[in-house]
Amino acid sequence: QVQLVESGGGLVQAGGSLRLSCVASGRTNFNRGTMGWFRQAPGKDRVVVARLNLFLPSTSYADFVQGRFTISSESAKNTIYLQMNNLKPEDTAIYYCASTGPTGTYDYWGQGTQVTVSS
Repeated sequence: QVQLVESGGGLVQAGGSLRLSCVASGRTNFNRGTMGWFRQAPGKDRVVVARLNLFLPSTSYADFVQGRFTISSESAKNTIYLQMNNLKPEDTAIYYCASTGPTGTYDYWGQGTQVTVSS
């Protein structure tokens, strides 16, 4: 069973930076499939922030974070990261790490980590 544990959230002023981490356990081959970061703001739907195809590797980003956020991985630690720079108050949300399963859908989710950006 795949388990994902996020960390690194917190309170930061606008313009600041945070780095989120997601440790994956139970993935039989870390460098296969896709992992991603999603976020959900109060009263809004969960949306994708960034995705990382671990095999190719390749990345994709939502338009609203393009140029500010970077997704990366460290296979030796079974970990992916989300480096968030130039944070804005509208980035305030719970951030979730997710991993695809055998069918390519996001079957596994972490518990989420709160990011709050003050103006």
